[in-house]
Amino acid sequence: MVKVLFVCTGNICRSPTAEGIFRALVAQEGLGGRISVDSAGTHAYHVGQPPDARSAEAARRRGIELKELRARQLTKADFEEFDLLLAMDRGHLSLMGGACPPAHQHRLALFLSYAPHLDLLDVPDPYYGGADGFETVLDMIEAGSAGLLAHIRERLL
Repeated sequence: MVKVLFVCTGNICRSPTAEGIFRALVAQEGLGGRISVDSAGTHAYHVGQPPDARSAEAARRRGIELKELRARQLTKADFEEFDLLLAMDRGHLSLMGGACPPAHQHRLALFLSYAPHLDLLDVPDPYYGGADGFETVLDMIEAGSAGLLAHIRERLL
């Protein structure tokens, strides 16, 4: 079983969106029994809360349901449990790198490194912007998810 964790700041916009999109892609490809997906936040701002309503609605319009997800904070145990811990931006990656034991640093990466054709490093935080920001994030996450699944198939399954 390959375990993937998506990480953003509060675990209510970007990382649960990535979790939902990637989980749906994994299920669509019949790999649900071989790939496990979760998400977390670097901060405890929203622990126990559902995804931001705007994120959930944007995902729902694309056939992805996020309503069952609940925010949680990244833990020390996550660095041992997950094979891939994917940061939504460089700030998250820096925080994760500072908390991750040296033996597990190789498990950390920027999520958009799996979508090099986008020529971007960071998934922008749509929280303080308009509705179009959530659509842009969905586009980026769909691209990153396709690349991530190809990587997992080639190297980890």
